[in-house]
Amino acid sequence: MAPTTDSAGNTEDAAAARASLETLRTEIAKAVVGQDPAVTGLVVALLCRGHVLLEGVPGVAKTLLVRALASALELDTKRVQFTPDLMPSDVTGSLVYDTRTAEFSFQPGPVFTNLLLADEINRTPPKTQSSLLEAMEERQVTVDGTPRPLPEPFLVAATQNPVEYEGTYPLPEAQLDRFLLKLTLPLPSREDEIDVLTRHASGFDPRDLRAAGVRPVAGPADLEAARTAVAETTVSPEITAYVVDICRATRQSPSLTLGVSPRGATALLAAARAWAWLTGRDYVTPDDVKALALPALRHRVQLRPEAEMEGVTADSVINSVLAQVPVPR
Repeated sequence: MAPTTDSAGNTEDAAAARASLETLRTEIAKAVVGQDPAVTGLVVALLCRGHVLLEGVPGVAKTLLVRALASALELDTKRVQFTPDLMPSDVTGSLVYDTRTAEFSFQPGPVFTNLLLADEINRTPPKTQSSLLEAMEERQVTVDGTPRPLPEPFLVAATQNPVEYEGTYPLPEAQLDRFLLKLTLPLPSREDEIDVLTRHASGFDPRDLRAAGVRPVAGPADLEAARTAVAETTVSPEITAYVVDICRATRQSPSLTLGVSPRGATALLAAARAWAWLTGRDYVTPDDVKALALPALRHRVQLRPEAEMEGVTADSVINSVLAQVPVPR
């Protein structure tokens, strides 16, 4: 049966959107070297309307990556440096008294943007961390009883340092669970590090992305067309059962005190669906689920202290589960 005009148009829009998003890697690579998995993870999160936790030592281009992504997608971005004295209103905004009108008016905070970079989010107390919960879950901010919607698209990219814990506040499990993916940014290979230094020696300025040649290659319309196509990607009952079995297996692991919740299972399925579409398929395979299992689940499990002392990691537990759970054919 031939497609209708609308469905044919939607198919063309989806194909154009996929082509645009595929060029993101090339465009962002003009500014960021060797972080392709993180770029892909951020795009998957945008397609799923999710948020991302970026973890890596200082100097691996976490901030530059988010800025380059915003520039390549022609999205507005703001950065908040989280510190111990940061107040919730510094993030969400507050009511300000206007002496001319003798009335209070709302002054929007930096959360009113498309890509919010929450830098070193674990350096601020839980009270300020929790100010992001409503924004991340409901995509709105309530001040003085009035809900105010956030722009669309909206993504929080929060960063944290995995090696320095002095003066930090670990993110509560409820907030960790709100992040669709946790992406780890490793140190670059020798070749990539040489490339980074060569660029800087040639005059590369990370504060001037335009001079580096980063140009918009996609936009909000492409994201919307892509999201529509992702929502139509087929998920078989066998794949759904496979995701559930993986998450249930983490709850029975002797190395964990906390396994993956149903929200985590939903996140894994959504991420696998977006990845399947990005790779050019309209159906999800077990390999798609495996590809997204680590970033979607590693921050949703909690290790037993004795397992941690033995060198067990969240990634090793999840890999063990993936090896044990039967794969549907």
